[in-house]
Amino acid sequence: MTLRTATPDDLSRIMDLERASFPTDAWSPAMMAAELASPHGRYVVDEEAGRLFGYGGVRAVRGAADADIQTIAIAADARGRGRGRLLLADLLRSAAERGAREVFLEVRADNPAASSLYASEGFVEIGRRARYYQPDDVDAIVMKLDLEGWTASRSERAAPATNSAGWCG
Repeated sequence: MTLRTATPDDLSRIMDLERASFPTDAWSPAMMAAELASPHGRYVVDEEAGRLFGYGGVRAVRGAADADIQTIAIAADARGRGRGRLLLADLLRSAAERGAREVFLEVRADNPAASSLYASEGFVEIGRRARYYQPDDVDAIVMKLDLEGWTASRSERAAPATNSAGWCG
């Protein structure tokens, strides 16, 4: 798995995966191009051997207290292998670097795999938007993450263990 910042050259492959992942409510190429060009967002692609396996984006205005995960998509044949989690973690780190303290997202109520991923990273449901996803009439689950807590928990996991004398080991 190789994550890198998306560029305008990735647009056509991102749109192919966008349409495959979200057949009834895919973003338009113009919307996606605007997202890729925005100074307030960061889009990342997961690419390996020239194949695009996934992409994701976060909108995080520098210095703002909150950020929004805009989208994450993983190719159907590559799901369940940790690619979505890696994309999400990269986007959350980007939001933290820009000063965000909370991150929000909406996820389709009929996508339990995505909801479970977000919950396992610490997102909690804070509401629902009835019939948000059109034309399917599917509710959106609105979720929020305490980014400072998420970042601290990541740091704790990465820190070496110490004994009572303060020695590593």
